[in-house]
Amino acid sequence: MDAAAQRLADAIGRLEGRLEGLFERLESHRPHAREAEALRMDRARLASDLDAARSRERELQKLADEASEALGAAISEVREALGKV
Repeated sequence: MDAAAQRLADAIGRLEGRLEGLFERLESHRPHAREAEALRMDRARLASDLDAARSRERELQKLADEASEALGAAISEVREALGKV
């Protein structure tokens, strides 16, 4: 009976040691999980910023195209007026 109790105590000791090791490894991974979450948040923010910048670029391109058309029309009017003088 004493031998069985000793084997049980030894097994429990080994189990506790392994559990302690597992808990230590788990704790060591927590900073990595926090860093990964911060990176995911940064990526989401950057993606949103990129979308906004692309939208602004399209707006600016549209305005540039409109200005170019207006300038071209003005140049044509000036050439036509100079031709009549």
